[in-house]
Amino acid sequence: MPEPESTAGTSGALSPREQGVLALERRGWASAGAKERAVREELGLAPVRYYQLLNALLDDPRALAHDPVTVNRLRRVRDARREER
Repeated sequence: MPEPESTAGTSGALSPREQGVLALERRGWASAGAKERAVREELGLAPVRYYQLLNALLDDPRALAHDPVTVNRLRRVRDARREER
């Protein structure tokens, strides 16, 4: 049985895919192209789907508990971009 992509809102630990998304975000990237290539190769996701999962994770308390530094940094970036609009 395939593993669900996200279990946001449920109790328990993050799925391996969710942990992989956060791990990819912790890394520094020389270019957007390098990051998108890693998303495809390491996680097997299209970049659009990756960013959908990432955005959902930013609102997931389990993600905050798993990696508070990364989640809080990404929340600040997201909020700043929303204010610019």
